[in-house]
Amino acid sequence: MTDLITLLTFPTTSNAFSAHRGPSTPVSTNESGGSVGKGPKRLKVIGEPIKPLTQTFFDPLYVSLKRSIRILLTKSSNEKLPLTYEAIYTACRSLVVAGGKGEGVWEVLKMEMEGCVGRLAKELVEDGREGVEWLKVFVEVCGWFEGRVGLLESLLTYLDRVYLTTRNDLSNVQTLSKTLFESRIFHSPKIVDKLVGGVKSWVEWERNNRLSHPSRSTISSLLTHLLTHNQYLPIFEPAYLEMTKDFYEKESEGWYDSAQGILNSKESASTFRHATSLRLAEEESRSRELLPEVSWVRVRNVVERALMGGREVWLAAGALPASMESKSIEELEELYDLFGRVGALKVLCAAFREYVLTTVRTIVNDKARDEEMIQRLLDFKAFADRAVLEAFADPVVYLSGPSSSAQPSSTPFTSTSNASTSNSTDSSTATKKKTNPDYKSALHSSFAQAFKSRHSTPAALIAKYMDRAMRKGQEELSDGEFDKILSGVLELCRFVEDRDVFRVFYHRALAKRLLLGRSASNDFERRVLKKLKEEHDAEFGMGDHMFNDLALSEDLMGEYRELAEKSGDEGRMEKVKMLNVMVLQRSSWPFAARKADVDLPPSMQADLTAYSLFYKTKHQGRKLEWDHSLGTATLKATFKNGTKDLSMSLYQAVVLLMFNEEVEIRYEDIKERCRMNEEELKRTLQSLALGRHRILRKRSRGAEVKEGDVFVFNEDFTDARTKIHINSIQVKETAEESKRAQTAIEGDRKHLLDAAIVRIMKAKKQLPFQQLTAATIDAVKGHFIPEVGDIKKRIGSLVEGEYLTRDETDKNLYVYVA
Repeated sequence: MTDLITLLTFPTTSNAFSAHRGPSTPVSTNESGGSVGKGPKRLKVIGEPIKPLTQTFFDPLYVSLKRSIRILLTKSSNEKLPLTYEAIYTACRSLVVAGGKGEGVWEVLKMEMEGCVGRLAKELVEDGREGVEWLKVFVEVCGWFEGRVGLLESLLTYLDRVYLTTRNDLSNVQTLSKTLFESRIFHSPKIVDKLVGGVKSWVEWERNNRLSHPSRSTISSLLTHLLTHNQYLPIFEPAYLEMTKDFYEKESEGWYDSAQGILNSKESASTFRHATSLRLAEEESRSRELLPEVSWVRVRNVVERALMGGREVWLAAGALPASMESKSIEELEELYDLFGRVGALKVLCAAFREYVLTTVRTIVNDKARDEEMIQRLLDFKAFADRAVLEAFADPVVYLSGPSSSAQPSSTPFTSTSNASTSNSTDSSTATKKKTNPDYKSALHSSFAQAFKSRHSTPAALIAKYMDRAMRKGQEELSDGEFDKILSGVLELCRFVEDRDVFRVFYHRALAKRLLLGRSASNDFERRVLKKLKEEHDAEFGMGDHMFNDLALSEDLMGEYRELAEKSGDEGRMEKVKMLNVMVLQRSSWPFAARKADVDLPPSMQADLTAYSLFYKTKHQGRKLEWDHSLGTATLKATFKNGTKDLSMSLYQAVVLLMFNEEVEIRYEDIKERCRMNEEELKRTLQSLALGRHRILRKRSRGAEVKEGDVFVFNEDFTDARTKIHINSIQVKETAEESKRAQTAIEGDRKHLLDAAIVRIMKAKKQLPFQQLTAATIDAVKGHFIPEVGDIKKRIGSLVEGEYLTRDETDKNLYVYVA
């Protein structure tokens, strides 16, 4: 039922009865046709006269409202409310608006709320339960109190929203409740200790059992209440971080002690890293499910630092090699992410540099496996490059669009940042990885330093590997795939200081491939030469001269064959058809003139003499020097089981042709008749009598050829094929070849040093020895790194040649002689 005060209360925007009109007020007509004046009106109240409101009217309302507030703020009260909720609302309105009792009602509310909070604090302190069970009581109390405060805000609306808005010195209902609850509950050391103890009991149970606590929902509700009262950051987070730090420092110490008991440090560190990763994942899941986002990164940072515990160097030195050896990009990414979060990327980089250096140095110095060195280096570098590109890189999210610039973004508490792609037409996102330059530099410097341990050996073996690759060809690989393989091999050249060694050995191998027709593709040969010339050393242009010589030789042989055809001599024509001579310019090919060579059979020598006469008619004044070491021949051999075409070296052919005259020949007789180098002769006889295809037989037993051995033509030789290639016995490198190569390298280096010194002195006119040495090293470092002693010798030689002179007063100063 509506009370009288409500009925007589007019809106504040109405003029009510205050508008007064005079007698001249216009008259309007009502629906019945009568006129209605718009002048002043009179209100007539029918019934008993209205009595003025007195203090006796408000006192009962005040008492009933006070009692209702007390009952509402008494937990577990069985007392019945004297007023309904509607009556409480009306009473508050009457007292605040009409009775002027707003401050009194507020005082009542404050007093009753203080008593309520006091009783709740006492209940929480005296409750005998512990741990999570006590937290349930706390959550229940918070929920009940917050519910009552919300109810009172609704019932006392006219106090909270009308009266208190005009009083800056008095707090509204919500602020008052939070202030009192904070002062009596959250400032109580006993309650806070129980709260922290309950949280510790919960989280340690989850961490020890590695499961979700059955009462985890209680923790979720607790955090909601703490956030409501703004007590999460002051109370919960600091305590949670501290207990997290203590727990994982203790656990990490135990892991470390256990890991130290494992003999294999790689295994122990790898186990430690794995355990760390699992714990981080658990904490990440727990934080995401329960904690506010603001705490995610803080918790992870505490966990990481507690687990690492100053063991970054030990972990990097053990876990990184284990992950590299297992070729696990995922583990390396975890390591990089972990070390990045604890600010120890430089520690991990140092371990990476040391591992690469040790691994490459081990491969380079493994002399027993020199044949496998380059392939092992390529395999290792391929994975190391991938690790630098994919694992040791920082993920970055870029926003791109018509009007947006690239901006990096990161997501907290994740090991990698994932970018989502927008379907908007204005912008889109993409994820890229930015390689850490420190790790790339560490990889290159480690390779370069490790290569120094064998000086020029890696350079020579790289050239030999390239030789095998160019002989083998791309097979089923595409041009792009084969080119990528060759580029990977050439990339190793960047780590060798003695690049001139690679150039010499590569030129020698290239020359043999071209002369023997062993190259799989001349197109690839030219492409590789072009790349070497443009990216490594201009001296590789010598290879172009080799191709030019071969083209000119082919033209000369064409002319020679034409002359033979014009002569009409069929015998001569047949011989010329089988002959192929390559005329090479000595300066363009890496072969020194032989002082002595094998004696050819008269028929062969006659063919070569005829070609020499032809050549001299074309080029007078030139001298031909024959080199048979790379010559090849095809012989038609007749056995009991048929005729075979035998493809072999010229040396092998010279030996076999002797058996046309005799069936059995002693080693000494063969040596005397062909006058071949003894070591070369022994290898040739081994290939013919002890190799896969035994065209000859050795009377004595044994795998070696020695004085007194007798060789017999093997008439019983059989093979399913008609055409057979007889391989020569290959040696890794003869003393003569090694000496030739070393002589060529030393000669080139002397000329290069002389030219560099003269060029520097011509420009500077005079320089002290130290500056001249430094400038010379800088000038030739693209070819090799010279020793200071070698530079000193070349300077002395130039002084003797009167290109330079010493200053008369300062013997350390050199002067250019114009």
